[in-house]
Amino acid sequence: METITLGQSGPVVTPLCIGTWAWGDRLFWNYGKEYGPQELQAAFDASLEAGITFFDTAEIYGFGLSEELLAQFLQKTTQKVQIATKYGPFPWRFTAQSVADALTESLKRLQVQKVALYQVHWPFTFLMSQETLINALADEVERGRIEAVGVSNYSAQQMREAHQILARRGIPLAVNQVRYSLLTRQIESNGILNTARELGVTILAYSPLAQGLLTGKYTLAGGSAPSGARKLDSRFSKEGLQKIEPVISLLRQYGEKYGRTPAQVALNWLIAQGNVIPIAGVKTAQQVRDNAGALGWRLSEDEIAHLEEVSRPWLN
Repeated sequence: METITLGQSGPVVTPLCIGTWAWGDRLFWNYGKEYGPQELQAAFDASLEAGITFFDTAEIYGFGLSEELLAQFLQKTTQKVQIATKYGPFPWRFTAQSVADALTESLKRLQVQKVALYQVHWPFTFLMSQETLINALADEVERGRIEAVGVSNYSAQQMREAHQILARRGIPLAVNQVRYSLLTRQIESNGILNTARELGVTILAYSPLAQGLLTGKYTLAGGSAPSGARKLDSRFSKEGLQKIEPVISLLRQYGEKYGRTPAQVALNWLIAQGNVIPIAGVKTAQQVRDNAGALGWRLSEDEIAHLEEVSRPWLN
């Protein structure tokens, strides 16, 4: 299994990350109805079997249940697993101590002494300045409770500011977790990707399959019907599916060539961008195995370029 260093000198992790937003979440994902702890345990086990040992969670996922479920599964393995979790800068958190307290609670739920990566979930700090927030995270690196600092959903300028504050403490900014896929390429046009490359910041790409659009399951010819919030998403409408058809067609073409699925090709394209780690959200062991098929092979430079060309309408 190839590995990637987070940022310039952070933890070394697998090139695909398992996303656990759906682990324990009843609000968006129907946890407890369509799937439960058994399915998630099987997904965790399948991840380790596939050699994927990097998991992304957050205190807000399932209101802490995602972290608690991860803890249960971690107790049953001796394999080294790396956990990334996130701090929510809510309005009532306005002191450096509130950052330390939130981390303490996450570590308790995860039943670990430290995490590989601690990320700021969104950039709105309300009553707390970036200076206070980022320095509080630097304190935790020095305390040994987090190995690396990350941000999420930060603009190019916000990322640069966080990087500068950390640099004064001699600590690199490791990651910026943002939405990125063949159908959401705005980070290439708004300066985020270029700034990340300049600063040596790794991109963690969430929603790398564009809510399932890049799986090829949703087609004009009458594939799967979207469920939940996706029913209201215009991208799943007849016009939306028509627009993405050239991208899906090319993914299928390359999939047939390599014996892979469209989703696996789409994830491989993201990995090929360099210093980009897709976060693949999973609820079942089969989904893990499907996503793991993106690893261990590589699209050619021409194929990477062709997919870039056909997906240019999604640059802005």
